[in-house]
Amino acid sequence: MVLEFVIARNPDSSSSLPYLLRVPLGGEGIALKVRDTWPRTSKVYCHRADGWPDDLEIVERVPVRSCVRRGAAIDLVLDRSREHRSQFVFTTARGREVIFWQSARTAKQARPGVQTPTARAAGRVLDILVDSHERYPWKFDQQQATTERRSLPAGDYAVTVEDRIIAAVERKSLADLVSTLTSGKLHYLLADLAALPRAAVVVEDRWSSVFKLERVRPSVVAEGLAEAQVRFPTVPIVFCENRPLAQEWTYRYLGAAVAHHQDQMHGDRRTDELPVAGAVPSAPPSPAEVRSWAMANGFEISARGRIRPEISAAFGAAHRRM
Repeated sequence: MVLEFVIARNPDSSSSLPYLLRVPLGGEGIALKVRDTWPRTSKVYCHRADGWPDDLEIVERVPVRSCVRRGAAIDLVLDRSREHRSQFVFTTARGREVIFWQSARTAKQARPGVQTPTARAAGRVLDILVDSHERYPWKFDQQQATTERRSLPAGDYAVTVEDRIIAAVERKSLADLVSTLTSGKLHYLLADLAALPRAAVVVEDRWSSVFKLERVRPSVVAEGLAEAQVRFPTVPIVFCENRPLAQEWTYRYLGAAVAHHQDQMHGDRRTDELPVAGAVPSAPPSPAEVRSWAMANGFEISARGRIRPEISAAFGAAHRRM
C-alpha cells in the first residue's frame, strides 16, 4: 500500500484555515486544518480537524517516502524533487496544543542567528496599542513596552501622544501581502495609513522570497509593490526576514516616531524663548594684513615671525576708529 500525503480544501467556509491535510501516520492518519499548502515562507499554523470528511475537493496527492514520529515532531519526506522535506512540531501554549508545520528553510529563517538589542526604544518604555482585530498579536515581551488592545482606524500597532495616534505599523506575512495586493485592497490600506502622521508596512519575510512565489507571477508582485511605493511614498513597505525581527523593527520605528514628535513639540517652544541674535563678529585679521598696514604706516616690522604686541594694538585701535 502506497502512503499518500493529501491536501484538500476545508469545507468549513467560516474557518480561517482554508485547507485540510492528512498526515499518513497511524491507522487513520492525522487530519489537520492549515492556512497554507506548504511552509514556503514561514511556519504554518495547524489545528487538529474533527476527522476527514467524505467528498472533499482534493488539491494535491503526493506519495510519501517516509513519515516517522520522533518525540514531539513528525518528520515527513514526500516522493518528489522539490518541497519534499518538512516537519510537524507539537507543543503546548497556555495549556492548549499548538502545532506548527515547518521546512528546513523556514526553520532556519525563524532562527537567523542574531540577537535583538534590549535597550529601550528612544530611551523610553513604549505604550503600544494593538488592534483588537489582530488574531495572533505580537506581545513585545522581549522589548521594554506595554500593550493595550483597542480598535485602530489603520494599522495593527500604534503609539499615541495626548490620545492622538502619531504613528502606526501594518503587519503582513508575505502570503497576506500578496493576497492584499492581487485583490486590489493594498491601495485602500495604504491610503488609510497615509492619512496618519507616520506609518509603515512591515513584512515578516525577505524581499528575495517575492521572486520564489509559485502561485502568482513574481513580476506582478514586484511591479505592484513598486507602484504602491510610488503612489504612497510616505508609507514604506519594509521586509524584515521573520517575525522576531519584524517585531523589533516595529518597536524601534514606533519609539523613534514618539521621540521625533516630542522633539518637534519642544523645539517649537524653545524657538520662541531664544534671545535675539546679535551681529556676527568679523574674522580676526591675518598676519599678512597686519604687516601690510604696519609697513604702510611707518612701523618697523620683520617679514617673518611673530608680530609685536604694540603693532597689533595699534592696528586694532586704528580699525576701531574707522
